[in-house]
Amino acid sequence: MANILVVDDELGIRDLLFEILNDEGHAVEVAENAAQARAARQAARPDLVLLDIWMPDTDGVTLLKEWAGAGLLNMPVIMMSGHATIDTAVEATRIGAQAFLEKPITLQKLLKAVEQGLSRKPIGASASKSGSGGIAHSLSGNGAGASAVQPQAVILSATQQTFELELPLRDARDAFERAYFEYHLAQESGSMTRVSEKTGLERTHLYRKLKQLGVDLSKPKRAA
Repeated sequence: MANILVVDDELGIRDLLFEILNDEGHAVEVAENAAQARAARQAARPDLVLLDIWMPDTDGVTLLKEWAGAGLLNMPVIMMSGHATIDTAVEATRIGAQAFLEKPITLQKLLKAVEQGLSRKPIGASASKSGSGGIAHSLSGNGAGASAVQPQAVILSATQQTFELELPLRDARDAFERAYFEYHLAQESGSMTRVSEKTGLERTHLYRKLKQLGVDLSKPKRAA
């Protein structure tokens, strides 16, 4: 079993993740902010970190970037958030996060992400401490000084799809958005109204976006 660090400013989420992972046999440390996370990472050297994006002192993406810059991103990091944008998820994976979990996190998605994270080589492990500080990918931002490492894939919880990070930014973003909208269309049986409400896009804008991405707009057939 592994040593896992859970970083989240919400007590309820920390306790829940602690109980689940502890029941799975993992040794779990918790931190409620970036300062505690830094100390816990130095003291325990975790095998994997579950890192919340939105925290009051230092946000998770900034902490991830700090670890990458200091050459400390030698463990898999899975980002968590209930309201992060696609750009935020892409930025986190560009820096070195291996996956992104959307809250509320189901038991199945959590355990699958942890299993996959522990089985993967940390993205920042082979990155140089100089230059960009271990930023392995350039999916977003200008990617200046990015270290050259073997491209890896991002696993996104909603569909368990895999996306290649070596694609150009536009192609990678389109692939992500296509999978995102196809997932919600399937969940809502092709209802544009419900998908519009769920994704927060005005219906006309949504329709235009789906056509642009080449998403099949025919409603899925219901089981007999």
